Amino acid sequence: MSSTENQISYKESAIDERIIRAVEEMGFENMTPIQAQAIPVMLKGRDIIGQAQTGTGKTAAFGIPVIQSIDVNNKALQAIVLCPTRELAIQAAEEIRRFAKYMHGVKVLPVYGGQDISRQIRALSSGTQIVVGTPGRVMDHMRRHTIKTGQVKVIVLDEADEMLNMGFREDIETILKDMPTERQTALFSATMPKPILDITREYQNADAEYLKMTPKEVTIPLVKQAYYQIQRKDKEEVLCRLMDYYHPKRSLIFCNTKRMVDELTEHLKDRGYQAEGIHGDLSQNQRDTVMNLFRSGRTDILIATDVAARGIDVDNVEAVFNFDVPDDIEYYVHRIGRTGRAGKTGRSFTLVVGREVFKLREIERICHTTIKEKSIPSASDITSVKEEKVLSEVLEVMKNKKMDKTIEFLEEKLAESDYTALELAAAFMKLKMGDDIKDIKIEKYGSRERSFGKGKGKGSGLGVRSSEGRRRDDGKRYGGGKDRSKDKGFSEKRYTDKNSDRKVSREKETPEIFKGREKSKKSRREAI
Repeated sequence: MSSTENQISYKESAIDERIIRAVEEMGFENMTPIQAQAIPVMLKGRDIIGQAQTGTGKTAAFGIPVIQSIDVNNKALQAIVLCPTRELAIQAAEEIRRFAKYMHGVKVLPVYGGQDISRQIRALSSGTQIVVGTPGRVMDHMRRHTIKTGQVKVIVLDEADEMLNMGFREDIETILKDMPTERQTALFSATMPKPILDITREYQNADAEYLKMTPKEVTIPLVKQAYYQIQRKDKEEVLCRLMDYYHPKRSLIFCNTKRMVDELTEHLKDRGYQAEGIHGDLSQNQRDTVMNLFRSGRTDILIATDVAARGIDVDNVEAVFNFDVPDDIEYYVHRIGRTGRAGKTGRSFTLVVGREVFKLREIERICHTTIKEKSIPSASDITSVKEEKVLSEVLEVMKNKKMDKTIEFLEEKLAESDYTALELAAAFMKLKMGDDIKDIKIEKYGSRERSFGKGKGKGSGLGVRSSEGRRRDDGKRYGGGKDRSKDKGFSEKRYTDKNSDRKVSREKETPEIFKGREKSKKSRREAI
């Protein structure tokens, strides 16, 4: 199948209404191309091979069908998602939890090296239906029998080419061999090298659906990009500081949800900013009114969701603020593309909370760009800027307006008081500037997570491969040619040839990617 430009709403699909409700609250209305193709196929229980770049909405493409497949009355493990790094495992688990917000009874657990395994064991023993983890840690739990695969319905390999590049092929195959014969296998990969094709031939049904998304050219406009690592509770304050410090004449602020647009619009208005919000719940008349205010300059701040902003075409936007880090890389490019037009240089500012910094690293990698981390303007910085702004406005008034009567009035009042003209001017300036500004205590995300390397792929800082062995997500090194099945303590009796009888049917013409599958003697390799 090829990608289509026609957008499909989540409501038009067979997705459970509770999941749709959660997705819409996240600010999404229409599926991305990979979601539109993968979700219907996975909901039918078929195996898929999805060739798509990072940032195309893959997590929802497999996460939504995985959630819908879960029997909430069964506390046993029913789905496993494998990711190449701990950061991606954590991120995917968080997104799947958000999709499952109203699917009460669905429990999702990320498992990865570097975290106390006893915590994961306790969570697994209390009943977890979906595990999202790195191959090394998943296999470790299997060895300990804390992950039992007997009732697993679905297994997903996300970023499969990255996992192979990091040396996880042996672990992946060991995990796949222990899965039940009757299961659904979904594989997602940006590229399709021979080792990936080998895995699909051995461990997926012969009629697996092959979905390929044509990668779009990602370009970054003339924009100075910066980000600020902050605590969630400080987001509104930091946003206001940035607007006060840089003072753009026209700004766009992006949020991921409609609710956040409404809340932030109200907050900024309460603080005296001329701000309006726009999202999909507004009527056409309301949208037109807001856009007329923004285009005419009667309001200089527009707060929007990505969907609502698609039809916005306004010149001279000096700055774009990402109040929320976008969930899709293309959304990031579209957002900052609202500024820096017609040869002009614009600015973009992204507020980053906790692990969201890894999303930003992925944007840098895919877009071949650099997003510089900057310090939040201090209270002293903001005060200085405000003083200069107020003084500039005062001098402009002095140049262009007659003030004879005003001077006469002030001279009379000063003569009646003990204050000097300088003190009076300072008081007026203080009144114009507002309350004193307090410094924000900066608490950045942990140094371990911040070591995630720029421009070196997802494995940077998490372990380096060598010609003699490799590192895995738990930081330990394993020899290249060593038989690790014994080291891992896997019982030969336990890993019997339980999958060799899986039926393979071929009722239609074989796609190019599956050529050579017929030569396989068995639908699965014999287990250890």
